[in-house]
Amino acid sequence: MIKLAALIAIVLLLGLVALGYYLFRPLAHKPRPARFHCYDIAEGSYVPLGTPPQAFGVGLSYASHIEETASKFDPEAPPPIFRKQPSALVRTGAEVAVPGTAELVAAADRLEPGLGTVLRQEHDALPALLDYEVEMGFVLLDDIDRTSLGDAEFAPRLGFFIGNDVSARTLAILGEGQPTRFEFWGASKSFAGFMPVADRAWVPNETKRDGIPCVVIETTVNGELRQKQSTANLIYTPVQMLRFIVDKYSDTALPKGTIVLTGTPGGVAMNTPRWLARLSRLVGLSRFKKLAAKLSGDTSRFLNPGDHVVVRGRGLGEVGIVITEGETGP
Repeated sequence: MIKLAALIAIVLLLGLVALGYYLFRPLAHKPRPARFHCYDIAEGSYVPLGTPPQAFGVGLSYASHIEETASKFDPEAPPPIFRKQPSALVRTGAEVAVPGTAELVAAADRLEPGLGTVLRQEHDALPALLDYEVEMGFVLLDDIDRTSLGDAEFAPRLGFFIGNDVSARTLAILGEGQPTRFEFWGASKSFAGFMPVADRAWVPNETKRDGIPCVVIETTVNGELRQKQSTANLIYTPVQMLRFIVDKYSDTALPKGTIVLTGTPGGVAMNTPRWLARLSRLVGLSRFKKLAAKLSGDTSRFLNPGDHVVVRGRGLGEVGIVITEGETGP
């Protein structure tokens, strides 16, 4: 009997050790910054930044953001790529309303017919979990032929600017585990006012392959510093990002004026410990349970009406917005 008890204890201990390793093991591959030619901001000029014919976002492009969101990383796989609606574009000083329950439900139903009905049954009111994301963006200064992206020496003419990729995380969570997950991401970032950008873009005097302005970008919320990191820590180059876009959207052209938001560094409100994310996958937690858990937890870092959010980067501009109350009806 004693021997059986000892054997059971050993088995339980080994199980706990295995579970601990599964939950806390490091990523198989460590994200590393790409190799860039760092432009000197003093050696360039500015052009107006107009409303784009199309806009794309690149996700999980900084190691710090991959870590804080407990995301996977595979150097052989493309990062999340999604469309943003150009109609979401606003300029500094804009008032950006928090999407209400009706807007969130309608957006969810457009992405997945019937999902809105489920949400209305589960939630009398659905908070948006509004988040900020400082990002360096770039704009195409010429039409780009997709065949040129295969040329290792290709250096597209780009202008660079600062932007805030505002996100309704509630909608993004609802996409978890779905084949259209990144379409949920794009929709979560395409509500009215969710693309505040600078009025102008910085352009280098001489275009270099894999060239970017290596500058510190940052976010403050009501004067509190939330994000701060150099763009030199980006994992992907602009050309790589354009390749990812045309690979995903094979029927899409890249005309002059197209803008790409290159991703955000760490410091956003949406933060999940990696062990907890792994545990939720292990027990098969549904997207609805994940959303309920997030809504019942500490949401104090998400944006609320009255908050003043400023994103900036040296030479790239500064964009400030004020968060306002949205429609609160059902």
